[in-house]
Amino acid sequence: MTLAQTPAATPGGADFPFYNGRPLALGAGRWCVLLLGAALGFAALYLPMPAAWGAWGAVVPAILFPLVPLLALRAVAGPHWQVLFRRVGWRDLGLALGVALLNIAVTLSVALLVNRLFGEEASNPAFGALGRMDTGERMAFFARTIPQLIGEEIITVLPFLAVLAWLSGPLGLGRGQAIVGAWLVSALIFGALHLPTYGWNVAQCLLVIGSARLVLSLAYLRTKNLTVSAMAHIANDWLLFVGGMVLGRAVGA
Repeated sequence: MTLAQTPAATPGGADFPFYNGRPLALGAGRWCVLLLGAALGFAALYLPMPAAWGAWGAVVPAILFPLVPLLALRAVAGPHWQVLFRRVGWRDLGLALGVALLNIAVTLSVALLVNRLFGEEASNPAFGALGRMDTGERMAFFARTIPQLIGEEIITVLPFLAVLAWLSGPLGLGRGQAIVGAWLVSALIFGALHLPTYGWNVAQCLLVIGSARLVLSLAYLRTKNLTVSAMAHIANDWLLFVGGMVLGRAVGA
């Protein structure tokens, strides 16, 4: 990551890649390869690791998660795979933190509303697990969240770009309409992928997680830079995990 003294997230008014043939036109077959790579990367999270590896064993699937779809992107786009990642300016760091804080506020508000309408929500098992971990296990946990959250950004951005290409190409929608449509569809996909984690609670995954995804995606929509959206996602989750640990200790004291 290179820090620039001036904001460089969207040099020259950079647009989203691939959907309009720049820097490379991707046909339906190549888009299918990319989406298959994203699916296989997500599936890698469920690979069983040897028990002898302990808590650090989970780092391996977490690394495969972003690596597999990036390899698929490299296969279909060649050196242009790097267009997902741009230089990061100091303003981008502030934007990432701002999006993270905004998302926490939105997520808590939507969660309260969903709880009132649909009853008690399922909790993320990671919060309870963190309270039972020792220091080494917590270090392993936070280490693996970095590649895992980068992977979550990749499996959001690739479907976003695929839907954007479809809506603005074959369906002939205008750029603005296509972006909004792709933004909404990618958030629904992201929420649906969390169904196993949250006990198949549809309202929580599609409304709470989906809303969170809409906010987090603002970082990518603004900068066209997956690095910035990944930083926002990491900041968001780490603030929530650390806050949950502190609150858990205060309650248990």
